[in-house]
Amino acid sequence: MRIPSETPLRWGILGTGFIAGAQTRDLVENGFTVQAVGSRSVESSRAFADRFGIATAHQSYEDLAADPEVDVIYVATPHPFHRDNALLALNAGKHVLVEKSFTMNAREAREITDLAESKGLVALEAMWTRFLPHMVRIREIIREGTIGEIRKVVASHNQRLPKDPLHRLNNPALGGGALLDLGVYPISFAFDILGAPETIDASASMTATGVDRQTAAVFNYANGAQAIVDCALDAASANRAMVVGTEGYIDIEHTWYMPVPFTVFSGDGEVLERYDQPVTGRGMQYQAAELERLVRAGETAGSILPPEETVAIMAAMDEIRRQIGLSYAADTEVVA
Repeated sequence: MRIPSETPLRWGILGTGFIAGAQTRDLVENGFTVQAVGSRSVESSRAFADRFGIATAHQSYEDLAADPEVDVIYVATPHPFHRDNALLALNAGKHVLVEKSFTMNAREAREITDLAESKGLVALEAMWTRFLPHMVRIREIIREGTIGEIRKVVASHNQRLPKDPLHRLNNPALGGGALLDLGVYPISFAFDILGAPETIDASASMTATGVDRQTAAVFNYANGAQAIVDCALDAASANRAMVVGTEGYIDIEHTWYMPVPFTVFSGDGEVLERYDQPVTGRGMQYQAAELERLVRAGETAGSILPPEETVAIMAAMDEIRRQIGLSYAADTEVVA
């Protein structure tokens, strides 16, 4: 169902943590309508609503999903809860923007995308990097053939994060580990530029709690191209990325997955283009704008990050986890 452009889409925020605040700030500052917030704690919900000037503070996720004044729900909980939260919202007739990693595995991702499609609703992965202006321009440059045939993608996401074994990032019960939290960025980038790989070769080092401390993978493609991706949660790096072609390369600066400059070089090192376009806030408004565009157009899938690709990315991470011996409770759960 198309929604007239003059009718505001009303957002509900499911969760009140850091990423929920970052997304909500970009929504509010860029003129989106944030109608309600829901939390498992009424105190947390009210504090969040007061912070951002949100009209309604719900004391549960169920109440948020049932709110008739909400059209879209942004799911901002930790990824072990994404499946249940997204299904709750979809079954209530709400479109969803779901944080990454989208789910714990490809099976859960397929549940969400299938339900959304059956109901004519949008289920968009909140891989905000895909929608940033510099990534839009990079895809244009590649399509234009400026750097020739793409031979290699290299991308890292390494951070020095809390070492507390009970912290979410180190806790297997909460989907901890570098791969799902950090590795999803370079993996999604590889998919963006080269598509799904033919084969994957992965290795990792594990923490004492049993999640991956650092993981690296090589994606191999039928045409001989490669993507080299890596992530770590206990050692920071410059977090640059590069796309290498037969006629040149694109060097994306620190931190590549944020709205940063990049430079296009010819094969002999000549600067062909320097791109530096500042954005307002963190830049998370662009993914929200894409979701609203899809809803208004009466579409459930766009070209930048269609649901099928989100499922394929989760399947690639499933394969990496199989190779490095990392499993979660969600992998063995039987869903009725």
